[in-house]
Amino acid sequence: MATLLAFDTSGAHCAAAVLRDGLVLSARREEMAKGQAERLMPLIAETLEDAGLALDGLDAIAVGTGPGNFTGIRLSVAAARGLSLSLGIPAIGVSVLEAMAEGGPRPALAVLDARRGAVYVQGFGTGLLAEPAMVADPAELPAALPRIGEGPDARAAALPLAEAIARVAAGRLDRAPQRPAPLYIRPADAAPPRDPAPVILE
Repeated sequence: MATLLAFDTSGAHCAAAVLRDGLVLSARREEMAKGQAERLMPLIAETLEDAGLALDGLDAIAVGTGPGNFTGIRLSVAAARGLSLSLGIPAIGVSVLEAMAEGGPRPALAVLDARRGAVYVQGFGTGLLAEPAMVADPAELPAALPRIGEGPDARAAALPLAEAIARVAAGRLDRAPQRPAPLYIRPADAAPPRDPAPVILE
């Protein structure tokens, strides 16, 4: 019976869940526009306490790798790597789009708001968009395919995000997982400074 801790801060939330042998032992999600850095570890501790577990009772860590908020993704991935290293257990990265599609219909498109009118999208069982991508105009997506996630034509995901991340990761435990890495699809919004670079004097 493998026990996994999953967590995600890729959006305006902080979420965690503990899964053992396919059964959710505990799950928490808090909506928040900021403050995930301060809240993640206490939320993890509370979720483990609800499950009656300590960190040393885990067999693996699962983490949402994005796409989403750059800072939030980096936070969760760094936390997962740190816990993996300190506990000597694997850390498995799961894209948010894959988690959204978990337990849903096939074929389908997982769709996530990318702001500025664009969407992140990935196809499952469609033969199209097999890899995560950004589409500037959602109207360009095939209308005949069901959509899961966000948008006026999309149905809600079948599972809460942290639970879905845990279930996807549980299916990969028999493989040698690589270190999780952030999934960035669009470039960062940060702009280069407008001031001229300093001149180094002799």
